[in-house]
Amino acid sequence: MSDDHAESAISAYGSELIHTPNIDRIAKEGIIFNNSFVTNSICAPSRAVLLTGKYSHINGVRDNDQVFDGSQETFPKILQSAGYETAMIGKWHLKSEPTGFNYWKILKGQGEYYNPLIVDSAGERNVEGYVTDIITNLAIETLENRDKDKPFAMLLHHKAPHRNWMPNLKYLGAFKGKKFPLPETFYDDYSTRSLAAKESDMRIDNMFLTWDMKLRPGDIEQETGSGGSGQVSGMIRDSYREWMNDEQRKIWETYYDSISADFQNADLSGKALLEWKFQRYMEDYLGVILSVDENIGRILEYLDQEGLTENTIVIYTSDQGFYLGEHGWFDKRFMYEESLSMPLLMRYPKEIKAGQVSDNIVLNLDFAPTFLDYAGISASNGMQGQSLRLITEGVQPLDWRKSMYYHYYEYPHGWHFVKRHYGIRTDRYKLIHFYNDIDSWELYDLENDPN
Repeated sequence: MSDDHAESAISAYGSELIHTPNIDRIAKEGIIFNNSFVTNSICAPSRAVLLTGKYSHINGVRDNDQVFDGSQETFPKILQSAGYETAMIGKWHLKSEPTGFNYWKILKGQGEYYNPLIVDSAGERNVEGYVTDIITNLAIETLENRDKDKPFAMLLHHKAPHRNWMPNLKYLGAFKGKKFPLPETFYDDYSTRSLAAKESDMRIDNMFLTWDMKLRPGDIEQETGSGGSGQVSGMIRDSYREWMNDEQRKIWETYYDSISADFQNADLSGKALLEWKFQRYMEDYLGVILSVDENIGRILEYLDQEGLTENTIVIYTSDQGFYLGEHGWFDKRFMYEESLSMPLLMRYPKEIKAGQVSDNIVLNLDFAPTFLDYAGISASNGMQGQSLRLITEGVQPLDWRKSMYYHYYEYPHGWHFVKRHYGIRTDRYKLIHFYNDIDSWELYDLENDPN
């Protein structure tokens, strides 16, 4: 699982922004889901839903500030009690220690892109390198050292491509000079929506020049954007460089200093500045995904080499979708399509026929019962999702859901000022209610108004 990976940045979903051959391989050799959605589009709540198979108001994690109660039942605990060796590697982000795992090595908090702190039961330590490579190294090391006589289940959770989108040094400039087309809704004025869209703070023109665009603090007079914090900030957010060693920092600064110089010479403002920010955003966001795809390839290659491919279920997903300029935005949170949708691709050569496509409405709520089903274990009575197994076998369950429920809670204390809202989506219609300090409804016909 990655963090904030938009379907529009995966070539298996038709993206023309980037080629992701290793992620695509999972779809080609298995099944891709076209209508896979999250129930609460933000990091910690989505992870809690995945673990428990329960909605946010049941599992107790409604927003990023709440602590996950590790004493509750989760699918790793059930697998562990059934004899599976379980492992959690990478981004945890649930404010409590992992439970239900034989082995766990997690990032501290959000984690850093370079030389991150890795936490396990023995404490914490810095590991030098790039975070996506490091997480994959730890995963392969764990697979190497597992008990080969036991079945295994591993959660490999990448930090990338989470903000602030810091590419691996070898991918700096991979997209420089490429002109990315503006999304159709880039200059959305929100006139056909309630005030919730207009009053949020997710616009690309509010991105930080330092933190997001990577300009040197000394090269700008003052931040021009709020960064999603709700107010224009003179604060300089350059702390990410402090995690780099001298060699890394030298390569990094050589590249981004040239961008700073070009920015100074261009003297941009208005639409020109906004569109420059969008191009820079795309360059770094997609550069980060190059490493994600590369490292997924490393895992698939390891399974091939060890003779594990045929009998191992591989799932790729993200904790939610993300805006890549649609509606002029970055980030997630809203029940609009780009952040509601999550990529979902599955491969299991032993059972899943290659090249399948599903249009069923599926949710992150379904992961836990699906994993248990494949392990031959009945899902807990408290789990609210449904197993995807029949769908992956090409069978259309007669009782499959015709609609899905969504609820976002992180307001007013969260970033980006997205109002609390809940809603229902069917194949064709979507109804959203924004509430708390607002009371407004939005109804969409997705067939006639897909944007």
